[in-house]
Amino acid sequence: MVSDIRLQRRGERLLDAIVDTNSLVLRTIGGGRAGEIAAGRYLDSDDVSFESIVADAVARTRAAARNRPVLAIQDTTEINFSGRAAKRRGLGPAGDGISPGFFCHPTLLVDIEHEAVLGLERVDIWTRPDAAATAKPHRHKRAIADKESGRWLAATRAAATIAAVASRLVMVADREGDIYQHFAARPEGVDLIVRARHDRVTVTRTPLFAAPETFALTDVVEISVPPRGPGDKGRIAFASVKAGPVEIMRPQGIVDGAGTVSLGLVEIRELEPPAGAKPVHWRLLTTLPIATGRDIAEIARLYRLRWRIEQLFRSLKSDGLDIEATQVTAAARLFKLAALGLVAATRTMQLVDARDGSPRPATDVVAADEIPAVGAISKTLEGATPRQKNHHPEGSLAWLAWVAARLGGWTCYYGPPGPKTMAAGLRRLSERLAGFKLAQTIHRSAVGGDV
Repeated sequence: MVSDIRLQRRGERLLDAIVDTNSLVLRTIGGGRAGEIAAGRYLDSDDVSFESIVADAVARTRAAARNRPVLAIQDTTEINFSGRAAKRRGLGPAGDGISPGFFCHPTLLVDIEHEAVLGLERVDIWTRPDAAATAKPHRHKRAIADKESGRWLAATRAAATIAAVASRLVMVADREGDIYQHFAARPEGVDLIVRARHDRVTVTRTPLFAAPETFALTDVVEISVPPRGPGDKGRIAFASVKAGPVEIMRPQGIVDGAGTVSLGLVEIRELEPPAGAKPVHWRLLTTLPIATGRDIAEIARLYRLRWRIEQLFRSLKSDGLDIEATQVTAAARLFKLAALGLVAATRTMQLVDARDGSPRPATDVVAADEIPAVGAISKTLEGATPRQKNHHPEGSLAWLAWVAARLGGWTCYYGPPGPKTMAAGLRRLSERLAGFKLAQTIHRSAVGGDV
């Protein structure tokens, strides 16, 4: 958390501008040369780090998770400046080993019951060293903490602090999270659903991927396949479901972790994929119970929600804020800009989710002491007819989303508001809230109260 109140306010204004303009180009979010310089000074400050930028968002997320069943989704995305490498400084090789770039590994929390985004819980940002200049022992001889893959386990361990306040916590990871120590060193109170990447050896010597051949068919279910990008509406897949227990053995060369780990394996395989579509085939390793068909269906539903973090990454990159197009060149500044982008993208996702109704509280996005001011603003935006009223419960996230949508220019006669409308409305709402706070300060000063 940024300690200097002036820097904190500048960061809040910068975040609001990113949400409003849907851009990470400093000239655009600064609104001109003066604003660009001010944004640059903020990114250059030694008192600001990418960790401090996300600290406020993380605190709000943890408050939202209290006494709720929570899904924690972690994944890594690459920011690659291929074709835009000029003057970039302090970056290492991206995934292709050639272009300069860096990596982000956030943990996104989602309410299991309502499938609503609660916010960011953790963000790791780093750049890789030049492999040619750094001699390292063989990866199997290195401790997990010394590997880049150790971030998966570190994020799961960090999530244990959420498990202490949430009513339930399940961590979901894609195939990169299929790390033996991830299961063997799982912290207490954290369950796992991880898509299998390695055809591991089981205690029966049956390869892991062959194990479902011995499982009975549990069900044939409909799976909602999330959209893969702009223009893709997703689809419904019919898939067979099999599940059973497995006990995997510790891989050779790994010295930390138990000798075996007992898990459940759920295989979901699409029966008749449409022509040209990549068929759904998930092998999910889990610590959750698989005793009933309801248990297995819940595991499939929770893994499907992993697409929310993919949505976050698309919002940060070329489909949204387009961080690759920024003119910022230095690694430290880029890290801070990426953190701002992740917080902004998450906030917009929350409001877009809530536009059709959400039981989540407005405090997922705004502070509790701002709710009365939002209520006053809401009344100024309502019309005379029932359709023009904010019919959502006051103090709910859906109620806040209605206010943001109206401030963004939305009218109820032309369909639901889009992300750009919500983003613009959130910026204008922030400006009005700042005006309310200033008016209250002036009033307290005039009547002799504490300022």
